[in-house]
Amino acid sequence: MSLALDYDWPALREAWDRDGVVKLPAALNAAQLAETLAAYEWSLANPGPGASRDRHTPEVTFYNDLFNPNALTGYREMLQRSPIPSYVAELWRTPDVWFFYEQVFLKEGGEVRRTPWHQDSSYLAIDGQDLAVVWISFDRLSQADSLEFVKGSHHGILYNGSAFKPGDDTAPLHRGSSLPRLPDIEGDRSGWDIVSWPVEPGDIIVFHPKVLHGGGATHGGMRRRTLTLRFFGDRSVYDPRDGGAGPPIKGFHQRMSAGAPFRDDSFLKLR
Repeated sequence: MSLALDYDWPALREAWDRDGVVKLPAALNAAQLAETLAAYEWSLANPGPGASRDRHTPEVTFYNDLFNPNALTGYREMLQRSPIPSYVAELWRTPDVWFFYEQVFLKEGGEVRRTPWHQDSSYLAIDGQDLAVVWISFDRLSQADSLEFVKGSHHGILYNGSAFKPGDDTAPLHRGSSLPRLPDIEGDRSGWDIVSWPVEPGDIIVFHPKVLHGGGATHGGMRRRTLTLRFFGDRSVYDPRDGGAGPPIKGFHQRMSAGAPFRDDSFLKLR
């Protein structure tokens, strides 16, 4: 697939390797964005076993769903037509891209606290260079309200996952894990190299799942519709984490061994 825009790929690859995160402005045209939104709305209408809807008040909703076992019903055609796998392949410098899983977020109705700092890799039994999370906001966001990242943190320590406990953002998810507790990044922001961007519908942000990241708060009268698409490539291996980790595929972990190439017939190969 030819890429929609003439991005400066050498500079983007350099930033990807160094920082673990890049923004691709206007990566999706109107038709591609509409098709991606339709997949997101399929998720809202077809919740999976991992779906949760938290009502902080009768007016405030936070909905989250991920790794729906039937997701390809709503996502396959969009993924096969989308330029996103080609963008990811350009960053990786590899021809092979597999779809890992989707995650959807809906926050609306009032004040919802910021998403605590964390690394997606803490929750996943996968490691390697060829990993990517593609973050898509269907709503315009200012830089202050957008997702934030600690540049280059994918080269550093893998921390215990966040339990997302109100009042303690660094509370560890896995007790007894050998992974260290998350640092208090929000309490010492000046000590970290934090980057974020304003986003318009059609922009995408691509980041390595080991990059530390956290989200801005949702304010009264604001709606945040976010889709993340996760991908893996050739240089990815199975790495079981302390305390258990995804993917929640029956028999998958029994079939795999540490350091083995991360592969399974259940994952859709896109390139």
